[in-house]
Amino acid sequence: MIHLIGPAVLASALAGIGVYGLLARRNAVLVLIGAELLLNAANVLLVTASALPAGGLAAIPDPGEAPGEITDPLLSGQVMAIFVITIAAAEIGVALAIVLLLFRARQTADLTAVEELGEASPTYTENPTGAAEPAGAAQPAGAAQPAGGSS
Repeated sequence: MIHLIGPAVLASALAGIGVYGLLARRNAVLVLIGAELLLNAANVLLVTASALPAGGLAAIPDPGEAPGEITDPLLSGQVMAIFVITIAAAEIGVALAIVLLLFRARQTADLTAVEELGEASPTYTENPTGAAEPAGAAQPAGAAQPAGGSS
């Protein structure tokens, strides 16, 4: 049996790097990597917790005692880790698709350069380049009609 301090230190290091990646990075891909590091920290803790006996830390025998039932026959920590990996794969697929669309629309993956991320934003426009609208484009309600135009 390994000591629990090793996986706990690894998980805390992964979680710390992941939080830094989420909060301090501006590139969308690096933010996604930070989220994946957080999920991997959770996976390490799940697998570590499944190695504990049924009573948790209190059920670990003292060094002089005979060891009891140490492993879980259902491997619940490993099963949960595989579930988290599956959800993370789906999440990264959707997130990378969003990042690619953002890059195509704004020519940047910098999250601070994007002031709005949806149609609900008051500054949303269909034409992100700022070029003139086509001649047949609809005008917002209350906009002035061109001279000589009929309504």
